[in-house]
Amino acid sequence: MRVVSELILVRHGQSLSNVAVPAADALGLLEAEVGGRDADVPLTEYGEAQAAAVGGWLAALPPEQVPQVVITSPYLRARETWRIAAEASGLALPVPKTDDRLVDRLMGDLELLTRAAIAQRFPGEAARRAEAGSYRYSPPGGESFADVEARLASFLGDLSEEHAGERVAVVAHDAVVLMMRAVIEGLAWDDVLAMERAEGTVRNASISQFLARDGHLRLVRYNAVDHLPSV
Repeated sequence: MRVVSELILVRHGQSLSNVAVPAADALGLLEAEVGGRDADVPLTEYGEAQAAAVGGWLAALPPEQVPQVVITSPYLRARETWRIAAEASGLALPVPKTDDRLVDRLMGDLELLTRAAIAQRFPGEAARRAEAGSYRYSPPGGESFADVEARLASFLGDLSEEHAGERVAVVAHDAVVLMMRAVIEGLAWDDVLAMERAEGTVRNASISQFLARDGHLRLVRYNAVDHLPSV
């Protein structure tokens, strides 16, 4: 079976929305201190420091383990995470490509809205989500986790065809890392939820790794942040 030799998944560093939206939610506010498109949300200074720490992790890899292919989400926070990491590493790393299938879960009309704003503007969404279930629920104009899983299955299929035997790094989002694991390991949604309860949500600038064994990718590291203590 054709498969990449290694797959490294990196979540982007802390972004402005990672800070602003939870802060607004905690206060019950209708507006968070972040605007524009989700695709354009930048890293915070702390997120930039996290990205540099990823670069330190890359620099410490033996030459035979350095990524040969890099693919990022087209979102600014993912592209900047790799740019900063690559510069901090001091290595001659491959020029990154982007793939639209690596974008964060699309939230449609609910993009960057606080919980209070959603309740005010879309009062029926809580009931609609409860009826559909967390796996199948799609926000207005957005996508479900099932949709994310489908596009990542497509991405992984193409990745195996185009980069079989190569070491690949992907820089993307928490939903991408989570559902990439679901696709690779064939996890049912209940298994995904149980795994997330046991291992926590995907952390900013975390690293997950899969290695090829017997023609299949096997998880060797998940949601690791041991490269970040100095940040």
